Amino acid sequence: MKQTILMTAIGAMALGAHAGDWGKTPVGKEPIEECVDLGGEIGAGYMSDYIFYGARFAGDSAWTGVSYTIDGLAVPITVGAWYLNGINEDGLGGAYDELDLYVSAELGTFAGFDVSLGFTQFIFPEPRSNFGSNFAGGYSELGLDISRSLGFVDLALESNYAMGGFANGWYHQIGIEKSFGLTDSISLVLGTGIGYSDNYFSALTANDSGWNHYYVTASLPIALNCRTTLTPYIGYSGAPDGFVIDGVNPTGDPQSDILHGGVSLSVTF
Repeated sequence: MKQTILMTAIGAMALGAHAGDWGKTPVGKEPIEECVDLGGEIGAGYMSDYIFYGARFAGDSAWTGVSYTIDGLAVPITVGAWYLNGINEDGLGGAYDELDLYVSAELGTFAGFDVSLGFTQFIFPEPRSNFGSNFAGGYSELGLDISRSLGFVDLALESNYAMGGFANGWYHQIGIEKSFGLTDSISLVLGTGIGYSDNYFSALTANDSGWNHYYVTASLPIALNCRTTLTPYIGYSGAPDGFVIDGVNPTGDPQSDILHGGVSLSVTF
Protein backbone atom coordinates (compact mmCIF):
# COMPACT_ATOMS: atom_id res chain seq x y z
CA MET A 1 0.00 0.00 0.00
CA LYS A 2 2.44 2.60 1.17
CA GLN A 3 6.08 3.06 2.20
CA THR A 4 7.14 3.65 5.78
CA ILE A 5 8.31 7.05 7.01
CA LEU A 6 11.52 5.44 8.24
CA MET A 7 12.34 4.02 4.82
CA THR A 8 11.52 7.34 3.20
CA ALA A 9 13.76 9.22 5.60
CA ILE A 10 16.63 6.78 5.08
CA GLY A 11 16.18 7.05 1.33
CA ALA A 12 16.25 10.84 1.53
CA MET A 13 19.47 10.79 3.56
CA ALA A 14 21.04 8.38 1.10
CA LEU A 15 20.07 10.66 -1.78
CA GLY A 16 21.72 13.61 -0.06
CA ALA A 17 24.89 11.63 0.66
CA HIS A 18 25.24 10.53 -2.96
CA ALA A 19 23.88 13.63 -4.69
CA GLY A 20 27.15 14.12 -6.57
CA ASP A 21 30.66 12.71 -7.04
CA TRP A 22 33.92 14.63 -7.04
CA GLY A 23 34.34 16.53 -10.27
CA LYS A 24 30.73 15.99 -11.34
CA THR A 25 27.68 18.25 -11.22
CA PRO A 26 25.46 17.29 -8.25
CA VAL A 27 22.21 15.56 -9.13
CA GLY A 28 19.21 17.81 -8.52
CA LYS A 29 16.62 16.77 -5.94
CA GLU A 30 13.08 16.27 -7.19
CA PRO A 31 10.37 18.20 -5.32
CA ILE A 32 8.26 16.26 -2.85
CA GLU A 33 4.75 15.57 -4.11
CA GLU A 34 2.16 17.49 -2.12
CA CYS A 35 -0.17 14.51 -1.73
CA VAL A 36 2.31 11.66 -1.53
CA ASP A 37 0.93 8.94 0.76
CA LEU A 38 3.53 7.73 3.27
CA GLY A 39 1.25 5.23 4.97
CA GLY A 40 -0.19 7.08 7.93
CA GLU A 41 -3.69 8.19 8.82
CA ILE A 42 -5.12 10.07 11.78
CA GLY A 43 -8.80 10.54 12.47
CA ALA A 44 -11.27 11.90 14.99
CA GLY A 45 -15.03 12.00 15.25
CA TYR A 46 -18.27 12.19 17.19
CA MET A 47 -21.06 9.61 17.35
CA SER A 48 -24.47 9.90 18.96
CA ASP A 49 -24.30 6.22 19.93
CA TYR A 50 -21.37 3.82 20.07
CA ILE A 51 -22.69 0.57 18.63
CA PHE A 52 -20.36 -2.44 18.68
CA TYR A 53 -21.50 -5.51 16.75
CA GLY A 54 -25.07 -4.31 17.15
CA ALA A 55 -24.85 -3.62 20.91
CA ARG A 56 -25.12 -0.02 22.17
CA PHE A 57 -22.22 0.39 24.60
CA ALA A 58 -22.33 4.19 25.01
CA GLY A 59 -24.29 7.29 24.09
CA ASP A 60 -22.68 10.58 22.99
CA SER A 61 -19.04 9.74 22.38
CA ALA A 62 -15.89 11.26 20.92
CA TRP A 63 -13.11 9.16 19.41
CA THR A 64 -9.68 9.50 17.87
CA GLY A 65 -7.38 7.07 16.11
CA VAL A 66 -4.10 6.68 14.31
CA SER A 67 -2.80 3.96 11.99
CA TYR A 68 0.29 3.27 9.93
CA THR A 69 0.83 0.81 7.08
CA ILE A 70 4.25 -0.70 6.49
CA ASP A 71 5.12 -1.75 2.97
CA GLY A 72 8.23 -3.58 1.87
CA LEU A 73 7.48 -6.69 3.93
CA ALA A 74 6.14 -9.99 2.63
CA VAL A 75 2.64 -8.47 2.95
CA PRO A 76 1.54 -4.95 3.96
CA ILE A 77 1.16 -4.65 7.75
CA THR A 78 -1.02 -2.02 9.44
CA VAL A 79 -0.69 -1.10 13.12
CA GLY A 80 -2.95 1.32 14.92
CA ALA A 81 -4.73 2.53 18.03
CA TRP A 82 -8.30 3.77 18.53
CA TYR A 83 -9.68 5.46 21.65
CA LEU A 84 -13.30 6.31 22.53
CA ASN A 85 -14.58 8.38 25.43
CA GLY A 86 -18.22 8.62 26.48
CA ILE A 87 -19.16 12.31 26.76
CA ASN A 88 -22.53 12.20 28.47
CA GLU A 89 -23.43 8.92 30.11
CA ASP A 90 -26.33 10.07 32.31
CA GLY A 91 -28.70 7.16 32.81
CA LEU A 92 -26.33 4.66 31.17
CA GLY A 93 -24.55 3.46 34.29
CA GLY A 94 -21.60 5.86 34.45
CA ALA A 95 -18.62 6.71 32.28
CA TYR A 96 -17.26 4.51 29.51
CA ASP A 97 -13.82 4.46 27.84
CA GLU A 98 -12.39 2.01 25.33
CA LEU A 99 -8.91 1.63 23.84
CA ASP A 100 -8.31 -0.71 20.88
CA LEU A 101 -4.79 -1.69 19.82
CA TYR A 102 -4.63 -3.59 16.55
CA VAL A 103 -2.44 -5.03 13.83
CA SER A 104 -3.56 -6.46 10.49
CA ALA A 105 -1.97 -8.05 7.45
CA GLU A 106 -3.24 -7.85 3.87
CA LEU A 107 -2.76 -11.42 2.72
CA GLY A 108 -3.55 -10.71 -0.94
CA THR A 109 -6.24 -11.47 -3.51
CA PHE A 110 -7.52 -15.01 -4.00
CA ALA A 111 -10.09 -15.85 -6.69
CA GLY A 112 -10.99 -12.17 -6.81
CA PHE A 113 -11.44 -11.83 -3.03
CA ASP A 114 -9.24 -9.46 -1.01
CA VAL A 115 -8.27 -11.13 2.27
CA SER A 116 -6.81 -9.67 5.46
CA LEU A 117 -6.12 -11.11 8.90
CA GLY A 118 -6.03 -9.03 12.08
CA PHE A 119 -5.57 -9.04 15.85
CA THR A 120 -7.17 -6.56 18.26
CA GLN A 121 -6.64 -6.05 21.98
CA PHE A 122 -9.66 -4.40 23.62
CA ILE A 123 -8.88 -2.43 26.79
CA PHE A 124 -11.48 -0.77 29.03
CA PRO A 125 -9.77 1.91 31.16
CA GLU A 126 -13.11 2.99 32.64
CA PRO A 127 -15.91 0.47 32.08
CA ARG A 128 -19.32 1.33 33.45
CA SER A 129 -20.16 -0.12 36.83
CA ASN A 130 -23.15 -2.05 35.46
CA PHE A 131 -20.86 -4.06 33.19
CA GLY A 132 -19.55 -6.01 36.15
CA SER A 133 -16.25 -7.92 36.22
CA ASN A 134 -16.61 -9.26 32.66
CA PHE A 135 -14.89 -6.15 31.28
CA ALA A 136 -11.98 -6.13 33.72
CA GLY A 137 -8.69 -6.44 31.86
CA GLY A 138 -10.29 -6.41 28.40
CA TYR A 139 -9.94 -9.24 25.91
CA SER A 140 -8.29 -10.23 22.62
CA GLU A 141 -9.86 -10.92 19.23
CA LEU A 142 -8.74 -12.47 15.94
CA GLY A 143 -10.46 -11.28 12.77
CA LEU A 144 -10.66 -12.38 9.14
CA ASP A 145 -11.96 -9.86 6.57
CA ILE A 146 -12.91 -10.77 3.00
CA SER A 147 -14.16 -8.32 0.37
CA ARG A 148 -14.88 -8.26 -3.34
CA SER A 149 -16.41 -5.91 -5.86
CA LEU A 150 -19.37 -7.52 -7.59
CA GLY A 151 -19.68 -4.65 -10.04
CA PHE A 152 -23.05 -3.30 -8.96
CA VAL A 153 -22.20 -3.56 -5.21
CA ASP A 154 -19.21 -4.30 -3.00
CA LEU A 155 -19.41 -7.40 -0.81
CA ALA A 156 -17.78 -7.58 2.65
CA LEU A 157 -17.59 -10.55 5.02
CA GLU A 158 -15.94 -10.80 8.41
CA SER A 159 -15.43 -13.48 11.05
CA ASN A 160 -14.11 -12.59 14.49
CA TYR A 161 -13.14 -14.86 17.36
CA ALA A 162 -12.99 -13.38 20.87
CA MET A 163 -10.85 -14.87 23.61
CA GLY A 164 -11.98 -14.16 27.17
CA GLY A 165 -13.57 -11.20 28.95
CA PHE A 166 -17.22 -10.48 28.22
CA ALA A 167 -16.79 -12.02 24.75
CA ASN A 168 -15.72 -15.59 24.24
CA GLY A 169 -16.93 -16.90 20.91
CA TRP A 170 -17.54 -16.06 17.24
CA TYR A 171 -19.15 -13.09 15.53
CA HIS A 172 -19.81 -13.20 11.76
CA GLN A 173 -21.16 -10.48 9.50
CA ILE A 174 -22.00 -10.11 5.83
CA GLY A 175 -22.83 -6.82 4.16
CA ILE A 176 -23.05 -5.00 0.86
CA GLU A 177 -22.20 -1.42 -0.02
CA LYS A 178 -22.75 0.87 -2.99
CA SER A 179 -21.06 4.20 -3.67
CA PHE A 180 -22.58 6.93 -5.85
CA GLY A 181 -20.43 9.83 -7.01
CA LEU A 182 -22.41 13.04 -6.58
CA THR A 183 -19.61 15.48 -7.50
CA ASP A 184 -15.85 15.26 -8.01
CA SER A 185 -15.36 15.48 -4.24
CA ILE A 186 -18.60 14.14 -2.70
CA SER A 187 -20.00 10.60 -2.69
CA LEU A 188 -23.04 8.92 -1.22
CA VAL A 189 -22.32 5.48 0.27
CA LEU A 190 -25.22 3.17 1.17
CA GLY A 191 -24.78 -0.09 3.03
CA THR A 192 -26.72 -2.85 4.71
CA GLY A 193 -25.96 -6.18 6.32
CA ILE A 194 -26.68 -8.73 9.02
CA GLY A 195 -24.65 -10.29 11.81
CA TYR A 196 -24.62 -13.74 13.39
CA SER A 197 -23.34 -14.44 16.90
CA ASP A 198 -22.04 -17.79 18.11
CA ASN A 199 -21.58 -17.35 21.87
CA TYR A 200 -19.87 -13.97 21.36
CA PHE A 201 -22.13 -12.19 23.86
CA SER A 202 -22.59 -15.22 26.13
CA ALA A 203 -21.51 -13.25 29.22
CA LEU A 204 -24.19 -10.61 28.62
CA THR A 205 -27.19 -12.70 27.55
CA ALA A 206 -28.64 -16.16 27.97
CA ASN A 207 -29.40 -16.24 24.24
CA ASP A 208 -25.92 -17.33 23.21
CA SER A 209 -26.20 -18.07 19.48
CA GLY A 210 -28.31 -16.95 16.55
CA TRP A 211 -28.91 -13.99 14.28
CA ASN A 212 -27.33 -11.00 16.00
CA HIS A 213 -28.75 -7.81 14.41
CA TYR A 214 -29.21 -6.09 11.06
CA TYR A 215 -28.16 -2.61 10.02
CA VAL A 216 -28.58 0.08 7.37
CA THR A 217 -26.13 2.97 6.90
CA ALA A 218 -25.73 6.04 4.72
CA SER A 219 -22.60 8.20 4.67
CA LEU A 220 -21.46 11.23 2.68
CA PRO A 221 -17.65 11.31 2.32
CA ILE A 222 -16.52 14.81 1.36
CA ALA A 223 -12.94 15.16 0.08
CA LEU A 224 -11.81 18.55 1.40
CA ASN A 225 -8.43 18.08 -0.33
CA CYS A 226 -6.20 15.21 -1.41
CA ARG A 227 -5.42 14.30 2.21
CA THR A 228 -8.50 15.24 4.23
CA THR A 229 -11.98 13.68 4.20
CA LEU A 230 -15.02 14.77 6.21
CA THR A 231 -17.69 12.07 6.56
CA PRO A 232 -21.11 12.63 8.15
CA TYR A 233 -23.20 9.48 8.49
CA ILE A 234 -26.50 8.11 9.73
CA GLY A 235 -27.40 4.54 10.58
CA TYR A 236 -30.10 2.23 11.89
CA SER A 237 -29.60 -0.92 13.95
CA GLY A 238 -32.39 -3.45 14.52
CA ALA A 239 -32.74 -6.65 16.54
CA PRO A 240 -36.21 -8.24 16.40
CA ASP A 241 -37.47 -10.69 19.02
CA GLY A 242 -35.28 -13.77 19.07
CA PHE A 243 -32.16 -12.00 17.82
CA VAL A 244 -29.16 -12.16 20.17
CA ILE A 245 -28.85 -8.38 20.63
CA ASP A 246 -32.48 -8.22 21.75
CA GLY A 247 -31.28 -9.94 24.93
CA VAL A 248 -28.07 -7.93 25.38
CA ASN A 249 -28.52 -4.87 27.59
CA PRO A 250 -25.12 -3.33 28.49
CA THR A 251 -26.47 0.24 28.77
CA GLY A 252 -29.75 -0.47 30.50
CA ASP A 253 -31.62 0.66 27.36
CA PRO A 254 -33.36 -1.30 24.60
CA GLN A 255 -30.92 -2.50 21.96
CA SER A 256 -33.24 -2.56 18.95
CA ASP A 257 -34.53 0.19 16.65
CA ILE A 258 -31.60 2.53 17.26
CA LEU A 259 -31.27 5.48 14.91
CA HIS A 260 -27.82 6.98 15.28
CA GLY A 261 -25.39 9.28 13.49
CA GLY A 262 -22.13 11.13 13.65
CA VAL A 263 -19.27 12.70 11.75
CA SER A 264 -15.58 11.92 11.28
CA LEU A 265 -12.53 13.72 9.93
CA SER A 266 -9.56 11.76 8.57
CA VAL A 267 -6.17 12.95 7.32
CA THR A 268 -3.60 10.83 5.50
CA PHE A 269 0.13 11.53 5.54
